[in-house]
Amino acid sequence: MMHLPEDPETPLQINIVPMIDVVFAVLAFFILSSLFLTRNEGLPVTLPGAETAETQAQRQVVVTINAAGEAFVGDRAVTDEQLIEAIQSLGTLTDGGLVVVRADQSVSYGRVVAVMDQLRSLPGVQLAIATEGRQP
Repeated sequence: MMHLPEDPETPLQINIVPMIDVVFAVLAFFILSSLFLTRNEGLPVTLPGAETAETQAQRQVVVTINAAGEAFVGDRAVTDEQLIEAIQSLGTLTDGGLVVVRADQSVSYGRVVAVMDQLRSLPGVQLAIATEGRQP
C-alpha cells in the first residue's frame, strides 16, 4: 500500500481587495455623474442677488436673457416672435407650469418685462425670476 503525504490544510481566506476596488469605482461613478446632473441651469449669466430667494421644484422651463438682451429657451436662441412657440414645442407646460426667467443683472428692466409679458399669454403659467441667494 502506497502512502501519500497529506497536504497541510491551509485555512481558507477571502481576499477583499478586488471588492474594495469595485466599490470605489462605483462610488466614483456616482459622484461624477451627480456632479453633471446638477449643472443643468442654462447659459452663464450674472444673476442679481436676493435675500428671499427660494428653490423651485416643479416642472419648469428656463428662459435666459443674456447681457446683450438676447432670449434663449434652454440653450436655443429665439427671437421675440419665436419665444412662445419654442416653449410650447417643448411640451413641458401643457397644463400650466413654471417658467423661470434667468436675466443677467445688466439687462434693462423693460426688456425683462417685455419677455415676461409675452410669457403670460401661456395658459396656466406661473412666472419666476431667478436670483442668487445672498451670502450672510
